[in-house]
Amino acid sequence: MLLRSAGVKTYLYHWLKAMQAMAPDAVRTFLAPAEMDRLDHDGGPLKHPAKIAALLALSRLPASFCDAAIPRCDVFHISNQLRRPPRKPKLTTTLHDLTTWILPECHTPAVVAADKDFAERVLKRADGIIAVSENTKLDAIRLLGLKPEKIQVIHLGVPDEYFHVTPESIKGIRTAFTLTKPYFLFVGTIEPRKNVDTLLTAWEGMPEDFRRRYDLVIAGMAGWRSEGTMNRLLQAKRDNKSIQYHGYVPETDMPALTAGAFAFVYPSLYEGFGIPVAQAMAAGRPVITSNISSLPEVAGDAALLVDPKSAGELAGAFLKMAESPDLSEQLGVAGAARARRYSWARAAELSLNFFRSVSGKA
Repeated sequence: MLLRSAGVKTYLYHWLKAMQAMAPDAVRTFLAPAEMDRLDHDGGPLKHPAKIAALLALSRLPASFCDAAIPRCDVFHISNQLRRPPRKPKLTTTLHDLTTWILPECHTPAVVAADKDFAERVLKRADGIIAVSENTKLDAIRLLGLKPEKIQVIHLGVPDEYFHVTPESIKGIRTAFTLTKPYFLFVGTIEPRKNVDTLLTAWEGMPEDFRRRYDLVIAGMAGWRSEGTMNRLLQAKRDNKSIQYHGYVPETDMPALTAGAFAFVYPSLYEGFGIPVAQAMAAGRPVITSNISSLPEVAGDAALLVDPKSAGELAGAFLKMAESPDLSEQLGVAGAARARRYSWARAAELSLNFFRSVSGKA
């Protein structure tokens, strides 16, 4: 689709499909790409120059142009790709996180400025807002002064494929990726907020016999401000130091790659929700993740929680997971049960009710 952010793109893809399946005549898209039948993070906006140009034009022209261009509707749900909202329909949006306020150093100045502009133009005048977690809602109230009654928390979902991975597909992915040892898996865009450098430091400090028994597998495309981290990943790959970097992995391969892991590790510095954590839990994998932002909310008691800034705590969690098979099994079972609450069908149902309420047609 038109977005660079893998998490937001994943949300829009599954959320729209689930709502359109539930209410096909009630949900329409505006300037959406034609290929909504598949989710592909490789390429992003560069694949759709004409649609991006149209969005940029509507964001810069007077509001009357936006009013004329947007089809008639009761509620217009706006993404931050469009900076000038229409004035006639009710206005809603989804708030994923406030990282540009909390961790501005993890973003480019242009992204920080754009998010603050979106807050002024859209968030503060919206008739209703969907927040993807309670943590995001609380951040929005604290940092932006938004009214709590305007914000509804609707958790994201997990695709069914993560709950039903076959042994054959796991065997196939292990062969395709040459995964000969048990592996700890990280999935995410390589950018500062995902904290991959601390992950690498923790892993490189593990005892040599541990690194002979286990691999660290990292999957994710290069993002912004990733040059130093990418250099470390590529050097480790060349040196074969029990670290495998596989770059962008297609969505079709992700359930098997996730389910085949010994454990999933996600030391992010901040998440609005944390889709990879929910997906790993759905696949029955024990999880190591951060003790901050929304991640304790999403993982509950189904994960080992660590200080993401502490390579020592992260290393200790690796050892604890490896040396405690009972704990690993317990967390995997608890995670699979907890992940059942993260359903795209449930998110779609709650969202449609939210739109009806905002429109006054509930």
